[in-house]
Amino acid sequence: MGRYDVPPESPFAFLDDDQVRAWYAYMKVHLRLRYEMNHQLQADAGVSLADYDVLVALTSDQDGSMTVSDLATRIGAERSRVSHQVLRMARRTLVEVTPSARDRRATDVTLTDEGRALLRRASPAHTDFVRTVFLDALSGAQTRQLASAFEDIYDRLVEHGTLPRPADHP
Repeated sequence: MGRYDVPPESPFAFLDDDQVRAWYAYMKVHLRLRYEMNHQLQADAGVSLADYDVLVALTSDQDGSMTVSDLATRIGAERSRVSHQVLRMARRTLVEVTPSARDRRATDVTLTDEGRALLRRASPAHTDFVRTVFLDALSGAQTRQLASAFEDIYDRLVEHGTLPRPADHP
């Protein structure tokens, strides 16, 4: 019997102990990290992690603008969820939402000066938090190995998933 004994109806019954261990470890970190990052951003900057994800994604475009569809692809989220998110953010003047000049069926989302200012205020403490709880737990070699593993996993997600590769992800 392995360390990760699971009932036969569990989806983990189809994985070996090393795979279960890796998946459990990933899920524990993923779920807790998102919770803690959201808590840190709310406490320190009054911004949710979902808002922060949008603001950071928009900085990947030189003009700070992209369509809702491209933004959804960039952050790996449902288009309808992103559409609702950016409308809430627009009411707070963090982004501007306008019909696309290139495609009348699309909607452009543009980072505002207020959004840029919030990102500048939130990023130093957020980066310190990420460094403290995540990066400082790894040696330099582990950091490089983890980056390589996640890059490989991301490529497989794009290959087997439903979202296209974002234009700015080589």
